[in-house]
Amino acid sequence: MGDAVLRTEGLTKRFGGFTAVTGVHLEVRAGDLYGFLGLNGAGKTTTIRMIVGLVRPTAGRVLLFGEDARSRFLDVMPRIGALVEIPAFYPYLTGRQNLDLLRRLAGHTDRRCVDEALDRVGLARRADDRVRAYSQGMRQRLGIAQALLTRPQLILLDEPTNGLDPEGIADVRALIRRLHREEGLTLLVSSHQLHEIETICTRVGIIHEGRLVREAAIDALLAGAATGRARVRASPPDRAEALCRDAAGPGHVVRGADGALVVSIPADRLPALNAALVRAGCDVAELAPERPTLEALFLAELRRPPSP
Repeated sequence: MGDAVLRTEGLTKRFGGFTAVTGVHLEVRAGDLYGFLGLNGAGKTTTIRMIVGLVRPTAGRVLLFGEDARSRFLDVMPRIGALVEIPAFYPYLTGRQNLDLLRRLAGHTDRRCVDEALDRVGLARRADDRVRAYSQGMRQRLGIAQALLTRPQLILLDEPTNGLDPEGIADVRALIRRLHREEGLTLLVSSHQLHEIETICTRVGIIHEGRLVREAAIDALLAGAATGRARVRASPPDRAEALCRDAAGPGHVVRGADGALVVSIPADRLPALNAALVRAGCDVAELAPERPTLEALFLAELRRPPSP
C-alpha cells in the first residue's frame, strides 16, 4: 500500500462536558479499503464529520494528502467524497436532477460527472425516475454517486448499509468492493456490522468510547489472534475423538454444535495428529486451525481494560 492519504493526529471533540472522541490517531493509506469499526455511539460519525470539516475539532488535526485540512480546506476537499449518515435528496426530482443540482451548487462545470457517477453505482437505467420511487438501497447508491461527483481520490462512507435489507446490503457491498478493486479508489467505511468489514476491508481501526483501541491490516490482526484450537472432522467419529484426546490430553477436546471436534492443540502438532488419524484408518474430512473471527477479536478489545 502507498503513502497516507488521511491521517489524524490527536483528534479530540468535546460537546460541553461530554468528550465524544479522545486523541484519535488513525491512518488511511493509498489503496486501502479501511474499515472503521465501533458500536453505535463509539465516535465513528463524529470522527468522520471532523475529517470532512462538518465539525471543528476541540484538539488535534486532520491531514489529507499530506496537507493540513483546516488551513488548506479549499485545496483538499475536492479530492475527497463523503456520505455521512443517511443521504437526503429531493423526492420529487429524479436521481439525475438531484445530482445535477449538487454539481451546480458545488461549482462543477463538467456535466459528464453526473452520468459517470450514476453509471458507476449502477443507476444509469433509473436515473430519470423520481427519487420517491427509489428503494432504500437505491437511495444509498445515489448517496455514493453524490460522493463520486468530484472524481475523488478518497471516499468516506458512514454506515453505508444501515437500514438496508439483505439484498440492499449485498448490492452496496459489491459496489464498494468494485470501487476499490476495479477502480483503485481508497475508501474508509464505518460500520458496526463486523461481517461486512471482515468480508471487504484490507485494514481496520476499532474505536471504543471515543478512543482508537486498535489499527492494523485485517489479515495481520486475525493472524495475531490465533485461538490455539483446531477443528477436526473424521470418521469413525468415536475413534477420531479418542485419538484427539490422546494427542491433546483430557479436557482439551469438545464437540461443537455442528458436530466437529474442537481440539486445543498447538498448530505445529497438527501434522502428527493427522498422521495418527490416518494410521488408525480414519477418514479425515477436515483438520485445520480454527480461524479467529473479527467479531471475537472486536469483543475482546471491548473487554480489554483501557490503557492509562
